[in-house]
Amino acid sequence: MIPNFDLVQLTKTIGYLGIFGIIFAESGLLIGFFLPGDSLLFTAGFLASQGFFNIALLCGLTFVAAVTGDSVGYTFGRRVGRRLFRKEESVFFHKDHLLKAQAFYEKHGGKTIVLARFMPFVRTFAPIVAGVGLMHYPKFLAYNLLGGFLWAVCIPLAGYFLGSIIPDVDTYLLPIIMLIIILSVLPSALHILRDKPTRTRLLQFFFSSIRR
Repeated sequence: MIPNFDLVQLTKTIGYLGIFGIIFAESGLLIGFFLPGDSLLFTAGFLASQGFFNIALLCGLTFVAAVTGDSVGYTFGRRVGRRLFRKEESVFFHKDHLLKAQAFYEKHGGKTIVLARFMPFVRTFAPIVAGVGLMHYPKFLAYNLLGGFLWAVCIPLAGYFLGSIIPDVDTYLLPIIMLIIILSVLPSALHILRDKPTRTRLLQFFFSSIRR
């Protein structure tokens, strides 16, 4: 999620296969929660407007990656079940993210599958929680298809059309990507700040760091 590296060059380098893999992993694999899905989709769409990608092929691949990734996450959650909530913390597994996804899911129901697409971390764990909760698969799939379209198709299209209609849009690409990152992280940040125990832990960590 850090915009300081050259995301444009990275996207060019990894190509269609790399974009597919990142979107697939972020959509439902536990190790994919840290990947830059939103900014990658927008950047890929922008590069399509400059002739580096075919926008139809790009959107088709990202849609399939998003939908299949969520389905894999759902299947994993359904089969592994409650054991996830008893699993110890590790480098690639953060139980706190799973619990946040569960709380968000309980509040918003099936809409979480769609809403979570636009929330880093939550989007990786939401389909897993749906599987753990034994959500009826046809219902899950309907939300999955809708969320996959709005996220994995509409964001690249936004990058494509902005790249097509705004002269020298590459001049503004980094600020646009930063804005996308801020907007995507903001809901999770607000949720964390409203949660008193989490807010207390963050303040304790902050003040302990200052005293060192």
